[in-house]
Amino acid sequence: MLRVYLAGEVQVESARGLIRESDLPGRQGRLAFAHLVDRRANPVSREDLADVLWADHPPGAWAVALSAIISKLRVVLESAGLPRDDIITTAFGCYQLHLPRDVWVDLEVAANALHTAEGGVAAGGAAAAYGDALVALTILRRPFLPGAGGQWVEGRREALRSQLVRALDCMIHCQVASDELELAVRNAEELVAMEPFREGGYRHLMRLHAARGDRAEALRVYETCRVRLVDELGVGPSLETEALQVSLLKLA
Repeated sequence: MLRVYLAGEVQVESARGLIRESDLPGRQGRLAFAHLVDRRANPVSREDLADVLWADHPPGAWAVALSAIISKLRVVLESAGLPRDDIITTAFGCYQLHLPRDVWVDLEVAANALHTAEGGVAAGGAAAAYGDALVALTILRRPFLPGAGGQWVEGRREALRSQLVRALDCMIHCQVASDELELAVRNAEELVAMEPFREGGYRHLMRLHAARGDRAEALRVYETCRVRLVDELGVGPSLETEALQVSLLKLA
């Protein structure tokens, strides 16, 4: 099976060995490959690909430069056992990457695992969803094309960040179901750090601290949430968060 890694270091793993990021034709080669993998279901116009590679500062002969990058990518990918003439096809001013049907792409695996895990949690099977949640979380924690910029990269990062938030939320449910409260607390703290105005993370922490017998800490988390919302947004906590705080006060 061919494996493609886009999160963390860009790599291609095959029976013939490992293509490292350093084997790709420079920064533009890494960007071009990642974009072509991500959009491989459809042809990508030369103009769109050039915008990903150079944004508002394309070289004077950008079409020639792009053609050279694609040619170098074909040579590199051929070393993974892919047919050189068919790896990246050109037609009507567009490029399209062709990978085997059973190719394993980390970000696609993460998205599918997250979808399955969320479905399991929603159906009341959080413990059984642990493995899928862990796969999604492990992949999504890796950075996407570090050092690169541009509209496509930033948009993709934002989408992956949203998936990471969902994966953390899902993993907390799985760890609670598996009685791994300490690990769940750490993930809830990471969730709050990522989304300081998202009340769900605070509610996770409040419930977790209460489950560990530390209601004082649970109430402190509520107060942190309340103050942050009031000071930064000018609003108070939601009715759901308020109701959780009241229930904790009654138990104290």
